[in-house]
Amino acid sequence: MASISLNKIIERFKLENLTPEIETKGIKITQPDINRPALQLAGYFEHYEATRLQIIGFVEYTYMKGLSEERKEEIFEKLLSNPIPVIVFCRELQPDPLFLKKSVEHGIPLLMTKKATSAFTAEVIRWLNVQLAPCISVHGVLVDVYGEGVLITGESGIGKSEAALELVKRGHRLVTDDVVEIRKVSDDTLVGSAPDITKHFIELRGIGITDIKTLFGVSSVKETSQIDLVIHLEDWSKEKEYDRLGLEEEFVDYLGNKVTSHTIPIRPGRNLALICETAAVNHRQKKMGYNAAQELYKRVQENLTKRRDDDEE
Repeated sequence: MASISLNKIIERFKLENLTPEIETKGIKITQPDINRPALQLAGYFEHYEATRLQIIGFVEYTYMKGLSEERKEEIFEKLLSNPIPVIVFCRELQPDPLFLKKSVEHGIPLLMTKKATSAFTAEVIRWLNVQLAPCISVHGVLVDVYGEGVLITGESGIGKSEAALELVKRGHRLVTDDVVEIRKVSDDTLVGSAPDITKHFIELRGIGITDIKTLFGVSSVKETSQIDLVIHLEDWSKEKEYDRLGLEEEFVDYLGNKVTSHTIPIRPGRNLALICETAAVNHRQKKMGYNAAQELYKRVQENLTKRRDDDEE
């Protein structure tokens, strides 16, 4: 099961630790969902998702303040005896002293953020969905071309890295070279990123490892990108027939999500960077409702109809 350390969440969202005596190093978050324990504070614990990250907002906080000391003792003990990984107080709200005491007794860390509850909740859910999404690694290069995430695949040595380098020189942004980590964020969205060890590096045969961020600046790289299009490079074969119209789209499947794919035959003199740019713009145009292949087909059909009508006259 995918998990992420609590310390990484603390670092990412700049959370203040209200219980420094509790060790947070080994605590893991395994679910991208959160829980606001309003019903639990009211005494309803059926279907309680205790293993989620718990968030206390202004409503929960004011409700706790209004409880009698006897009720606080009872409800805090019942709540904090559950296997809660962490509780985050929003809006710089300070926990009740009794709540703080019982949290320490049960080993549940309390954190605090300055952010409003709704803003923090939305941000942490989005981030956790990406971090905890199902993930696979594929061999390829991912480049952001005109806002479209283009995954370039093909056999080793076919020219993927060289195409990516030319795209970077033309003003596009490299996400990762050689290994692409693909995460399924939703049924419609795949996000690609680089392994930490190879981030911003490109390997060029005959030259070696080059640092794209250092050579071309921060504007030439990108941390993550949605994968919108796959371009598969292969050696040109006279025996194989390649699509010349594009009326029927091909797809490749990653983690159950289908992504539009083009197979590009490689021959000396073909400008791969220009082909990738054109494919990205054409794909973007299709998403906006215009398909050049269908427009050509429509024109041909209209021309045939016109000729038929002229012959009948």
